[in-house]
Amino acid sequence: MTLFLQDGMTVPERASTMQRITISIDDVLAAELDRMARARGYESRSEAMRDIARATVERWRQDDSAAEFCVATLSYVYDRRVRALPERLSGMEHAHHDLVASSATVRLDHYDSLVSVMLKGRSAEVQKLADRITAQRGVRLAKLNLIAVEPGDAHDSEGSHHHHGHEHLSPVSS
Repeated sequence: MTLFLQDGMTVPERASTMQRITISIDDVLAAELDRMARARGYESRSEAMRDIARATVERWRQDDSAAEFCVATLSYVYDRRVRALPERLSGMEHAHHDLVASSATVRLDHYDSLVSVMLKGRSAEVQKLADRITAQRGVRLAKLNLIAVEPGDAHDSEGSHHHHGHEHLSPVSS
């Protein structure tokens, strides 16, 4: 379909229509969203949310197309008051002991803890675990940093040595 303008020019109609999505957020987050939208010059919350959604989808696309293997850090804050959340998070780490190299927890206050998990393995599996953890109710401020690596046993130095059941993980240079 084509739209006709008063000056005789034509403009093709958009191929897709806007979808209305309703979300619920707490008052503090709504106030922060409004403050960010004003600071960045958005005319409405909807404009700001569209840009946030676009950026998130693009980041997901990039993460989804990562190299086959990676090392990664997943950092997040969780609220220990959320029913059984600490046990669920610990259970997820134990269930994926092949991906979790290490984790550390810092108590921030009486309720919140910061967790940093060091991961290594197939990128798709690392991403899937990070997605499961960050999707838990009570987990917030999550950030995954993936570094593409190539597994292998090649050495630049003279002499060989036994790897005792592990492979080297060399960062992929860009």
